[in-house]
Amino acid sequence: MTRLPAFRRIVLIVAVLNVAYFGVEFTVAVTIGSVALLADSIDFLEDAAINMLIFIAAAWPIARRAKVGSALAFVILIPALATAWVAILKMLDPVPPAPLPLSITALGALAVNLTCAFLLVSHRHHQGSLAKAAWLSARNDALANVAIIAAAALTVWFATGWIDIIIGLGIALLNADAARTVWRAARAERLDAAPPPP
Repeated sequence: MTRLPAFRRIVLIVAVLNVAYFGVEFTVAVTIGSVALLADSIDFLEDAAINMLIFIAAAWPIARRAKVGSALAFVILIPALATAWVAILKMLDPVPPAPLPLSITALGALAVNLTCAFLLVSHRHHQGSLAKAAWLSARNDALANVAIIAAAALTVWFATGWIDIIIGLGIALLNADAARTVWRAARAERLDAAPPPP
């Protein structure tokens, strides 16, 4: 049996890690009513989907990869839109989430995302927009987890749900910026794949 290239093996591992922790984080988010954790859990599911698409498309020629990269830019926007909707609902009743499960779950998410980022770091400049999508997703999630841990600490001192809401919206903005970056990379790939003018 032929071994998978290193990049495809890594994105497959990253996809499995992301879908596994999605279940954990989503359950805790719903239980304690955290916008930030809910946003991050949706992000885990999005990352799993992105990495599975990358796994499939990485063996394709550059022109087809560029098309997938453009599609991934829109996929990355989905968690941002979902988070904005949940945040609006939470604003009507800004009850703070429980700080301890919030911080423990965010620490677990940080460990998963740092592992994924470490696995992807040496490939972030390969395979164009596909590798960039995987790397940005892992990096952004790690940054989001640090922010969630900070939110949990602040919630101990300030009993308000607004900290959680603000962090959740920040995660949404981070995803929107990643989508813009991936779109630009995919556009550059399309230009590279275009035949030279006669």
